[in-house]
Amino acid sequence: MKIEKIIKHPEGRRLEFKEQLPSGSNLARTVIAFSNDAGGTIYPGVKDEPREIIGLNPDIILQLEERISNMVFDQCDPVILPEFIITTVDEKAILRIKIFKGNSPPYFLKSKGKESGTYIRVGSSNRVASAEIVAELERQSVNRSFDSEIIFEKTLPEIDIEKFKLFFEERTGEELSLETLSKLRLYEEINGKKNPTYALILLSDDPLRYKLFPYAKIECACFKGTAPGNFIDRKTIDINTAQQAEMAFQFITRHISQGTEGYDGVYRVDRWEYPIGAIREVVRNAIVHRDYYYFVRLTTHSGA
Repeated sequence: MKIEKIIKHPEGRRLEFKEQLPSGSNLARTVIAFSNDAGGTIYPGVKDEPREIIGLNPDIILQLEERISNMVFDQCDPVILPEFIITTVDEKAILRIKIFKGNSPPYFLKSKGKESGTYIRVGSSNRVASAEIVAELERQSVNRSFDSEIIFEKTLPEIDIEKFKLFFEERTGEELSLETLSKLRLYEEINGKKNPTYALILLSDDPLRYKLFPYAKIECACFKGTAPGNFIDRKTIDINTAQQAEMAFQFITRHISQGTEGYDGVYRVDRWEYPIGAIREVVRNAIVHRDYYYFVRLTTHSGA
């Protein structure tokens, strides 16, 4: 994309403009935040408000590039390697600093250390990462998700997965064998003991799930009108995550209208108030893609 179009975009998660080169620590924070997230681009020589190309002194732009490289190398850890491109617009020199998503997060300021110097991008701002986010970045660096981590409170034979076994066999027509559990990375054998992962605990109805994940449940409610408070119906779905989606879906369909759209020959064609396929997908995605490391609440409503 041409620079003339880029500068019309607002600053955000992957884009930042600088009228002048910021101080070393401020620039390093942005570089670190981009590396810990999805990457990004910094444009020194472009004024943000109002948006205007100011340009840089072309006689020192190569020295500026070297200065930035040294600054990033000296202040950031692990090593970050920016890409520099010099371009000219209306005879004004602009330096594009491209930061790629890092492969070894978390990246942090050497002077502050990992706990206090790890930054992430939130909108167009750089924020200090919480301990939970730092831990998640560390898992990303070893390509390991939270739900694949091992627990040692109980071994596999001690975990109650009977309902999940029945659910799995009904849906796949296959037995949930040890081999299948291993392929799904639901347990690992360590020192002769079969230790379950957090994922298997979430799929179980074992008391350990309620202890470790008391928030891994779905609260369903139907209100009269558009304001919450006047309940028509409500239900708490606090079972294994494999069966939560279907129960939530049943609750929703019980409270949305279904009418006749017409006839196909002698057969009646029914139409739901909301697209059923989309509802099912929203519910499944909310359960499957949730990060169970965090105690957060996801809310879905009709928008009425």
